[in-house]
Amino acid sequence: MIYIKIWIKKSFKKWILLLLSFAVVQPVFAQKLFIPMDLSQTDHLKAYGLAYWILKQGQPVDWLLNYRGGSFMTDYSDLFASECRIRGVSFEQIDGASAASIYAEVQGENVNMDVVKLEKPPRIAVYAPPGSQPWDDAVRLALDYAEIEHDIIWDEEVMGGKLDKYDWLHLHHEDFTGQYGKFWASYNSAPWYIEQVALNEGMAKKLGFSKVSELKKAVVRKITEFVANGGFLFAMCSATDTYDIAIASMNIDICGPMFDGDPADPQANDKLDFTNTFAFENFKLIMDPYVYEYSNIDVTEKALNNPDYDYFTLFDFSAKYDPVPTMLTQDHANVIHGFMGQTTAFHKQFIKKNVTILGERDGSDEVRYIHGNIGRGTFTWYGGHDPEDYRHFVYDKETDLHLFKNSPGYRLILNNVLFPAAKKKKQKT
Repeated sequence: MIYIKIWIKKSFKKWILLLLSFAVVQPVFAQKLFIPMDLSQTDHLKAYGLAYWILKQGQPVDWLLNYRGGSFMTDYSDLFASECRIRGVSFEQIDGASAASIYAEVQGENVNMDVVKLEKPPRIAVYAPPGSQPWDDAVRLALDYAEIEHDIIWDEEVMGGKLDKYDWLHLHHEDFTGQYGKFWASYNSAPWYIEQVALNEGMAKKLGFSKVSELKKAVVRKITEFVANGGFLFAMCSATDTYDIAIASMNIDICGPMFDGDPADPQANDKLDFTNTFAFENFKLIMDPYVYEYSNIDVTEKALNNPDYDYFTLFDFSAKYDPVPTMLTQDHANVIHGFMGQTTAFHKQFIKKNVTILGERDGSDEVRYIHGNIGRGTFTWYGGHDPEDYRHFVYDKETDLHLFKNSPGYRLILNNVLFPAAKKKKQKT
């Protein structure tokens, strides 16, 4: 009888230990929701929106860099699975053992992969003038299609200090030089151009500036402060080079009389100051109002201009040592179809040495995609107007992203949108 009691006590202790051990280990083996981002994904663009939505629910998401196209993984819930089905996003429900195997593979020392935890949905703003249409800007198209929340702001909000509300800012294909996109030669009598001029002049007057060019320079100074204080800035097309042109010509009049009522400084090119520019240096302005170009930074006039042969290649970075450029280049393709814009790409010779080149056209000096640091923040410039509209013209039809839901070119935009959600990681030495 005594032996039986001892055996029961020992058995009871074993069961208690087993239950305690299960309680400790059980979270490690929790089921996971896996969102592949390789060619098996039915809608890559919606997948980014889904990751953003999960973050909005207070649930972190792991970004598996270089694993099956930069896939996402989070704790499984029926709610998340249902949302995947609603949005048409492919997913897999996997058990804890399979998830542990994936994490082990990704974090192995001999593979170019890693895990970055996305923790908080970024607060997003798009700098765009009133009346601008979402279909005329690839980033707004991507945000709307992916169902990612964002605000539209413009000069009044920027000058009023509203940038502090946001983590990530996109610059609509703006002309920060005050030359209205240099559309004067071709469209100065078009109603939309006249309306654009009136809108900008009205805002300049309202905010106390005598010229639109002076207002735009003040806006650039405010945005630069936003970046230096830790903001994330993204721009495409003409917002990329005109931003640096505005900085380099901060104390110079580079606008002809058709833009601001008085002549430009004839010595403007000799007075440019590249000290504080973000990405470019040693460039020359093209000040002829009849030439649809701002400077010699852009390659558009010399671009290949043939969609059948126009491709650029993404660089391959170390996921464990260079997580930021790795995040920005996640894709299911590393060769991307090119596309043109008012600013299509950048001549390499004018890019500052401390700027990271993310993508370029092989066999040329055309750089399409760059990234850099300013103070505590970052900027990313992406040349071209619309990744799925090779040669965009005024009055062209809008791009329907339902037809391009697996676009590698658009994925680069959405990499930038999720980038600020990443948990800050100390660089390895």
